[in-house]
Amino acid sequence: MHIVLVNPEIPQNTGNIARTCAATGAELHLIEPLGFKIEDKYLKRAGLDYWNLMTLHIHKSWADFCAAYPEARLHFATTKAPRSYAEVQYGMEDFLVFGRETKGLPEELLAAEYGKCIRIPMREQARSLNLSNSVAIVLYEALRQNGFPGLMDQGHLHHTVPQGEEWKDYL
Repeated sequence: MHIVLVNPEIPQNTGNIARTCAATGAELHLIEPLGFKIEDKYLKRAGLDYWNLMTLHIHKSWADFCAAYPEARLHFATTKAPRSYAEVQYGMEDFLVFGRETKGLPEELLAAEYGKCIRIPMREQARSLNLSNSVAIVLYEALRQNGFPGLMDQGHLHHTVPQGEEWKDYL
C-alpha cells in the first residue's frame, strides 16, 4: 500500500502517518511543497524511532508523482466524495491520496477524479477528521480486505501471572 500526502502542512501529523506506515509496511509519498522541513523536530518526534522502518518518497509536484507512477490505482480521500471508503475494493499496490490539513485536495483534481473519491462517514456538523486519523482508518480497511499481509495477527505477554496470583496484584 502507498499513502500519498499532497502538500501536508503539520509536521506532527506527517510524523504520526510515518509511524503508521512503518507499523504497516505502507510506503509514504510526500508531494511538495511541504509546510515544514523534513528535518523538523516535531516531525521526527511524532515518528519516534520508526523512520528506519519505512520507505519515504518525496516528489517535487503532483505532475512528478503522476509521471513516476503512471499506472497507479488511486483513491482520493475527501469529505466531498460520493461514497464511503468501506465500499471500495483495495489492492495491495493501491495509492491512498490525502490533501493538506486546511484545504484538502484541490477542487480541480477532485472534479477530474470524482469516481475515485472516497470519504469517511461522519456527522454533518463535523468538518473533517484529523489527517493522521483519516489515513489510519482508510489504510487499515485496505489492509483488512487483503488479510493484513505481513502483519502480526496476535500479540503475546512478556510477563505471565504466577499460578495462585491474580493480575490485580500487579497494579
